[in-house]
Amino acid sequence: MEKEKIEDKIIRKNSPYATPISIIIVGTMISSAVFYGLKNPIDRTSITQNAQISTLEESVIPVEGVVFPVIWGNLGIQLVNSGVIDATKFKAIYEQRGAFSDEYKKLLFGDNNGKIKITNENSGYILNLLWAFGLANKNPILETGEMVDPKYGGAGNFASTGGWTISKSSPMDHYSRHSLVVLTEEQQILVEKISRGVFRPCCGNSTHFPDCNHGMAMLGLLELMASQGVSEQDMWKTALIVNSYWFPDTYITLATYMKNKGVDWKDVNPEEMLSATYSSAQGYAKISSQVISPEHKQQGGGGCGVDTGTPAPAPQRQQNGCGVDAGQPALVPQRQQGGCGI
Repeated sequence: MEKEKIEDKIIRKNSPYATPISIIIVGTMISSAVFYGLKNPIDRTSITQNAQISTLEESVIPVEGVVFPVIWGNLGIQLVNSGVIDATKFKAIYEQRGAFSDEYKKLLFGDNNGKIKITNENSGYILNLLWAFGLANKNPILETGEMVDPKYGGAGNFASTGGWTISKSSPMDHYSRHSLVVLTEEQQILVEKISRGVFRPCCGNSTHFPDCNHGMAMLGLLELMASQGVSEQDMWKTALIVNSYWFPDTYITLATYMKNKGVDWKDVNPEEMLSATYSSAQGYAKISSQVISPEHKQQGGGGCGVDTGTPAPAPQRQQNGCGVDAGQPALVPQRQQGGCGI
């Protein structure tokens, strides 16, 4: 019996039909693979688009970050010592979420900080530091500009003032009260010019009317750059970079719009991109309606409260109001119409 089985195997192995059968089997496998591939094709278009989006994002908000042409020095300590920042309150916001890093500690308490570097991860913290600086540094824009126009009921009624709830006393006790940096007449003229041309997509106002945290922080940055002799060209360029990290969705969409017009982001005119036509809430709305916004998962300091360093669920980037973000919306004096402005 065993001998018959062995002979049968030998016959089958040497059978003239063995090879054709194997060909049929292999052919069937190949056909099935081709059919499956037709039913489930590789979305090469999607892969290409994703690669393009990634490249575009990198051009707008580089992963490695960007170094500002200004030195922070010991301004953090000055803000703490003057009471503009209550260090205990400020640290608590971050420590309760495990976000108060060595970098943050150095910027707040270090006495020999070098140039500021903004990244996607620290953009909100940089926003808060510059907000405090812009609020406190003595400047004619705060003392004679739109912020003190009687028709708005006083400078203390804005998100950039009433929303700063982490000082040691009333934020208005520090409003344009501390000579952290003193500008020459020429430097002040430069700040006046650029501040009128830098808009923000959370509202329709320029930096010259810093009624929300982004506006006040940008004003502080412009003052800091001017005081350290940064050129006008580099001030515009830096302002665009900073706005891009604070509002990544906005500027990636604008970069997409410009790319569709045949202009790479590295070749855009920063002054033009920061104008009301592109960077105000109203201007951006018109531009974005013409663009299919790419999906991406970058996080930034897009809210109008004190940023805690905790990323929001991607790709959502919620505007959290204009108060201190401590896990709950803060109730602060505000004058809003669809954004952070008047």
